[in-house]
Amino acid sequence: MSGNKIVVYKEPGRVVVEDHDPPKLEVPADVSKSKGLTQKAVHGVILRNVATNICGSDQHMVRGRTTAPAGQTLGHEITGEIVEKGDDVQFLDVGDIVSVPFNIACGRCRNCREGQTGVCLNVNPGRAGSAYGYVDMGGWEGGQAEYVMVPFADFNCLKFPDRAQALEKILDLTMLSDIFPTGYHGAHTAGVTTGSTVYVAGAGPVGLAAAHSAQLLGAAVVIVGDRNPQRLEQARSFGCETVDITQDATLEDQIAEILGINEVDCAVDAVGFEASGHGAGAGEQPAAVLNSIMSLTRAGGRLGIPGLYVTGDPGAPDADAKEGTLKVRLGLGWAKSHAFTTGQCPVLRYNRGLMMSILHDKARIAKAVNATVIPLDDAPRGYQEFDQGAARKYVLDPHGMIPAA
Repeated sequence: MSGNKIVVYKEPGRVVVEDHDPPKLEVPADVSKSKGLTQKAVHGVILRNVATNICGSDQHMVRGRTTAPAGQTLGHEITGEIVEKGDDVQFLDVGDIVSVPFNIACGRCRNCREGQTGVCLNVNPGRAGSAYGYVDMGGWEGGQAEYVMVPFADFNCLKFPDRAQALEKILDLTMLSDIFPTGYHGAHTAGVTTGSTVYVAGAGPVGLAAAHSAQLLGAAVVIVGDRNPQRLEQARSFGCETVDITQDATLEDQIAEILGINEVDCAVDAVGFEASGHGAGAGEQPAAVLNSIMSLTRAGGRLGIPGLYVTGDPGAPDADAKEGTLKVRLGLGWAKSHAFTTGQCPVLRYNRGLMMSILHDKARIAKAVNATVIPLDDAPRGYQEFDQGAARKYVLDPHGMIPAA
C-alpha cells in the first residue's frame, strides 16, 4: 500500500476523492486515550476493499444536515479482503473476504455481551455506539476507500465461506454491512410474520431492503410509500404494492384501496428526520412519518424505526428540530399500545443468517435495491445522482474486483 484513495466531505453538496496515507493497525487517538485502550490495534485487520457502498445516512452529512466538519471521511458499508492482520487475530487469515458491520464493537463491554453491538461502550469517547466515517462516531476513518482498518476483527468480521462464491454473489453480500440487516431489523422489530400486512415508509435502499425482508419473513402484503415515482416502480418490481404520498387521497384511504381496511398490522419508518408531509406541496416535517405510521398501524401493533434521527440538525425547519426535538403524537401511540424500536441496527445479530439466505438463493437483495456498480473515482457522481432521487444503490468498486454483470 503506497497510499489510500478515500471519499471526503468538503462542504454541503460536495464530496471529493483524496489521496490519504494508508491505514495502520491503530485505534484513533481520542478513542484510545478516553477508553484506556492501547493505540496499537493487535486485534485489527486491514482490508483491501472489494465493495463499499453509498448510504442514505452519508447523504444526511453531505447535504449539510448534521454537524459533520469539512474533511470528514465517509463510508461505513464495507466488504473486503484481508491483506494484513494484527498478532492477536486468531480466527481470520490474509486472503479471507469478509463483511464488516457498520457499527464498530469491542465484543467485550456489557452491551456487546448482551448483543447490543450498535451501542458499544468502548469505541467512542463521546457516546455509546460508533461507525466508520461518520460524524460524532469516534473518529474512525471511512470505508469508501481503497483500504480500511477494522478493529476487534475476530468479533466484527463475518468471513464468507468460499472466495469464488463470495465474488460471484458480491453485489448481494455487500449489502450485509448495513442496509440488508438494517431493513431486516426494521421489519423484524415491527413484528412482521406469516400473513402480516406491512407499511414501509420510504422507497430508498433501506426501505426497499425492509420491504424485501418483510417478504422473507412471510408478510402477506407489503405496501411501500414514497414521493419518487422511480423508487415506487423499483418497489413494484419485486412484488410490493405502493402508495404515492403526493396524491390528494389520504394515506389511510390509499391503504384501504389495497387492503379493504385503512390500517396495517405493523409499519417501518425507513425515512428518518428529513421526512416530508403528505400531499404534493407539503414541505419538510421531521415527525411526519412517525405520526403517519402510528395512525396507520392497528392497536397493539409494532413500529420498527431504522430511519435515522439526530441530535443536531443545522438545516432543520425549526429551533426544536435542530436539536432533535420533534412534534411526535406520542399520546396516539400510547393510546394504541404501540411498541417502538429505534436506534442503530445491531448488524451482528442478523448478518450471518442473511448471508446464508443469500448464498442459498433465498434472498436477492441486490435486485431489490437495484445495485449499481461505479468506480471509486466516480463517487461524487454517485452522491449527486443519489441525492437527486435515483432509484439505485450505488456500489463503489475500488480495485476492479467486482465481476462484470
